Amino acid sequence: MPKHFLALAYMKYFGLALVILLGALSGSSCVSKKKFLQSESSKKNAQDSLKMFVARASGLEEDTAQLGIRFRNLMNEKNFLEESSTSEKQYLSSELNAKGKELEQKEKLLLEREKKLQELQEMIAKKDQAVNDLRNKVTKALGGFKSDELSVEMKNGKVYVSLAEKLLFKSGSASVDPKGKEALGKLAVVLEKNPDIDVMIEGHTDNVPLLPGKFDDNWDLSVSRATSIVRILTEDNNVEPKRVIAAGRGEFVPVVGNETAEGKARNRRTEIILSPKLDELFQILEGK
Repeated sequence: MPKHFLALAYMKYFGLALVILLGALSGSSCVSKKKFLQSESSKKNAQDSLKMFVARASGLEEDTAQLGIRFRNLMNEKNFLEESSTSEKQYLSSELNAKGKELEQKEKLLLEREKKLQELQEMIAKKDQAVNDLRNKVTKALGGFKSDELSVEMKNGKVYVSLAEKLLFKSGSASVDPKGKEALGKLAVVLEKNPDIDVMIEGHTDNVPLLPGKFDDNWDLSVSRATSIVRILTEDNNVEPKRVIAAGRGEFVPVVGNETAEGKARNRRTEIILSPKLDELFQILEGK
């Protein structure tokens, strides 16, 4: 309760008490003892009421002070919570923005990877289709030869043309027979029409040691046979030399065991490995 209200209350009750006291004093000469006693009783009651009111007013003033303290504390807590809430909201908003940017970058990277993966899958499918078409063309071109003379198959994304020794060479020789040259000529026609195909010539032998003569060993013989086929393809049939590689594997990559004559005959072969150029695939992998 405001202090000016308490002051007015004090003045009111003091005025009342003073009036009662003056009335009692002024009438003391003309009133009876009974009236005097009544006046004294009224005065005492007024004084008691005044004391009680002053006590109550003092208590209300104390309560008002405590309520003021509690109010200020509550206002401080409210302000603190509002400031804390604002700060926390700003922090959470900043974190949310950072996470949003990070997610956006990851989504962009994922889309780029998915695009590259799709390009790779399309390129691989295109390459596989090209290899399969090449195998069909080679099979058709060499269709006039027997299965024990040559075979055409596709593996590891490449076309393998395996030519038996009896189709190409006499035993221990690196000179290609006429029938072998015929087969190589037909293969060269397919290669000329497919310039994006690289050609690997691999010579293979059995494990029987060579008799002393022109070649030092089976490895030397296998290299010479591969080189002879390269010359026929490039010099006689106009296949670009930069597309062709000659290699000798000797006896070290057999297709079957050398325990039987049939096994040895299968191992004495020349493999012409046809593979598509992979430049486009490498460019995709390198991100170019």
